[in-house]
Amino acid sequence: MVSRFYNVLIFMALALAPLAGLAEANLEINTPAIASLKQSMQSRHAQLVEHYNSGAVGLTRDGMVAVRDANAVPLAQRQAVNALVSAENQDRAALYREIARANNHPEWESKIRATFGQRWVNLARSGWWYQADGSVWKQK
Repeated sequence: MVSRFYNVLIFMALALAPLAGLAEANLEINTPAIASLKQSMQSRHAQLVEHYNSGAVGLTRDGMVAVRDANAVPLAQRQAVNALVSAENQDRAALYREIARANNHPEWESKIRATFGQRWVNLARSGWWYQADGSVWKQK
């Protein structure tokens, strides 16, 4: 069930309307590198859902994830959660970079990142936390 939910999230994030000012960008583009990154993110998502649900982890404005409330994670698990968030952010950064490269416009990476940041928030479940303007955390 969780992986199906994640598949819907990643599909929706890739398939929504084109980037503002980048109408010719293909966000659904698929290369072996992009497919590998999506698979890695999908396999990690089941672990992250628990932390999104608890409020420990939230979505940032720039399309990444962050530990929002470390106190929501038992001390013995904090190092593992930090590693999970770090791995997710590495894959997300690589995904945005690869989509820009696959479109032959590496200079679009920051706009792709910002677009995904908005899309992840729009697709987040009720109760999940996200960063609004000014880095203020809000609950959806």
